[in-house]
Amino acid sequence: MRSPVELWVYLSAAPLVWLTLTVCIWVVAVELSVRARRHPLASPVLTSILALSALLWWFGVPYERFFAGAQFVHFLLGPATVAIAVPLVREWEQVRRVVLPMAAALVVGSVVAAGSVLVLGRALGLSKVVLLSFLPKSATAGVAMAISESLGGNPSLTAVLVILTGIVGALVVTPLMNAMRITDYAARGFAAGLASHGIGTARAYDVSPTAGLFAGLAMALNAIATSILVPLLAFLIS
Repeated sequence: MRSPVELWVYLSAAPLVWLTLTVCIWVVAVELSVRARRHPLASPVLTSILALSALLWWFGVPYERFFAGAQFVHFLLGPATVAIAVPLVREWEQVRRVVLPMAAALVVGSVVAAGSVLVLGRALGLSKVVLLSFLPKSATAGVAMAISESLGGNPSLTAVLVILTGIVGALVVTPLMNAMRITDYAARGFAAGLASHGIGTARAYDVSPTAGLFAGLAMALNAIATSILVPLLAFLIS
């Protein structure tokens, strides 16, 4: 190798480099979040996305090459989602006492999340493909992309919208709940998980274990509700 640039070009083609960089950037992002006292703007997810996007753009690395290395992290999304069942089982008595309010919140939240997209999208004149891509935005990424693809939407666009929804939700949930004087962490967490899936759930766990528990539950239930509701709403799109 005649220069550091040539060395980087060689290493950047190796999948392990991007997996290592992803993990390292996440560790640094978490540390920054801790030092910022878990401020919403210092969200590790947001920081990591911005840092990795900047690296990919600066060095001209295609997303496909990055994903070839970082896909192991993507694979762990499934086990991490299933692991949410562990605190649910441990705190089942607490969850059981609020089943009816949660069911009502789930129905209202799911209908508003998807229905508002349909109403606003039609008002703005969005195309059918874009609308179908928007509808499942509040479900977790794997579910949302599968729904979008099955209905004829654009899964890549859906993935971007899911991430944006999660980041915005994680940023505004704490100040919004404080402004509304909602102090029940179960309610706060359920709202965060329902509206902003995994990213909102991660933020809820930062605030309180109870909030994280109910956020994870809301994320899982909303994935099911969205899978049922969105195909029904899709029939209304001409």
